[in-house]
Amino acid sequence: MDTSKHSLHTLFEQLGLPSERKDIEAFIGQYSPLPSEIAIQDAPFWSESQSQFLEEGLEDDSDWAEIIDELDALIRH
Repeated sequence: MDTSKHSLHTLFEQLGLPSERKDIEAFIGQYSPLPSEIAIQDAPFWSESQSQFLEEGLEDDSDWAEIIDELDALIRH
C-alpha cells in the first residue's frame, strides 16, 4: 500500500500529465475556471481513464481525495 503523502506533482504524474510546477500552473490556467455545475471528474479535458481515477479517488475517499479536492479548488478560481 502506498502511504506516501500525495501532492499536485504526484497527482499529475498519476494522471500521466506533465508534473513540473510550471506545467501544473499552465494546466490550471488553461482550464480555469471550471464551472461549478461540472464535477472535477466530469470535466471534458480528462481522458476516460483520468476521469475514472479521479471519480474513484473521491468516491472511495482514498488517500488521493484530499489532493483531488485541492486541484478542484484551484481550477475553479
